[in-house]
Amino acid sequence: MKGPQTVYAGIDPTAHALHAGHLIPLLCLFHFQLKGNKPIALIGGATGLVGDPSGRMTERALSEKAQIELNTMKLTEAIKKFFSRATAYAQERYPSRPSLPTDVQILNNIDWLRNLNLLDFLRTTGVHFRVNYMLAKDSVRTRMNAQHGITFTEFTYQLLQGYDFYHLYKDRGCTIQIGGSDQWGNILSGVELINKAELGGSGPSVTEKEKAFAMTTPLLTNSLGEKFGKSAGNAIWLDESMTSYFDFYQFFLRTTDADVHKYLKMFTLLPVDEIDAIVMDHQSHPERRVAQKRLAEEVTGMIHGNKGLEAARVATQVLFGSDYSTLRADQILNSLSGDPRLVFCEQDVMFGTSLPNLAATFRLVSSKSAARKLAQAGGLYLNNESKSDVQFRLQRSDLVDDRVAILRAGKDKHLILALN
Repeated sequence: MKGPQTVYAGIDPTAHALHAGHLIPLLCLFHFQLKGNKPIALIGGATGLVGDPSGRMTERALSEKAQIELNTMKLTEAIKKFFSRATAYAQERYPSRPSLPTDVQILNNIDWLRNLNLLDFLRTTGVHFRVNYMLAKDSVRTRMNAQHGITFTEFTYQLLQGYDFYHLYKDRGCTIQIGGSDQWGNILSGVELINKAELGGSGPSVTEKEKAFAMTTPLLTNSLGEKFGKSAGNAIWLDESMTSYFDFYQFFLRTTDADVHKYLKMFTLLPVDEIDAIVMDHQSHPERRVAQKRLAEEVTGMIHGNKGLEAARVATQVLFGSDYSTLRADQILNSLSGDPRLVFCEQDVMFGTSLPNLAATFRLVSSKSAARKLAQAGGLYLNNESKSDVQFRLQRSDLVDDRVAILRAGKDKHLILALN
């Protein structure tokens, strides 16, 4: 390989937002871009209508065409935002780097698969694949052994993804495809098709310059091997309207010691020697969670910018800190916008109701009697101070910045009351 390369990764449009599992292939594309290569993000507007059998024991429910089109439109904007913010993050952290383009080619395979004639597809693509080769793929073999087998539709998915690589190779000069490790078989189908249809085989006659290459990345899992993502039901979305700044930050802050070294390498642009130093510091004082804090700050800053990072920090201070003297009401309201723990109430309710009754009214505790018992036991807190008087009523001087009251039941149940 000589000179800049064009490299692509596919995005499945079965949801209208990106999640943390997408970060690995997107960051790989971004690393290629940082080195002067040309990234392509390919949204599977056509293949999303078929369904990829990889990593599944049952057939996917076929998605509605209108939903796929809507998801594709939203994902296009989300991918643009990712590259724009990742570029800003890189230039802010490393100002000595030369200026980088913020744009990325975002394509949709419906544009070339929509009008592909079946007979032409069979003659140009199907003719190059043996059924035993297709049956040997892990995604197919696993499903063949499952109770319901695999449909012909999903069986041919690998040919469609292979055709995508073939099309981009011819049309855009793309020589590298990136995908998760579960995509290895599908990506190799593209390499196989390019070798046979364009290069006359895979032997020594294929020059280094012309070859196509496959690159896979690990799936996002924790130290127990558990996968994160939409299908696993525990997705951390990159869209702040679906996963708040605070929850996004906390996801990375809660990273285990066993995972944090790996995650720092996967999700940040920090140099390896700096990462190693951070981890060594962490190992000396694990209770300080230095590595987790750095990870959470780097990733939140890259995905949500400085505004999102500041909001996450403030929310963390509100919910887990002990000193609120430096906080302003507008910071608190902004950081917890959309969070169900933030509730607005009228002045007469705020100041005319006892603290235990406020806790019960706004569902911090299950009932007024339970709230009174909690207060008497010293477990009801106002702005981090225990309030055992069941008749205690708020005054304006009790509020943070004259507007916000932070109530806590026990160790970690919070209610943030704000004056309307």
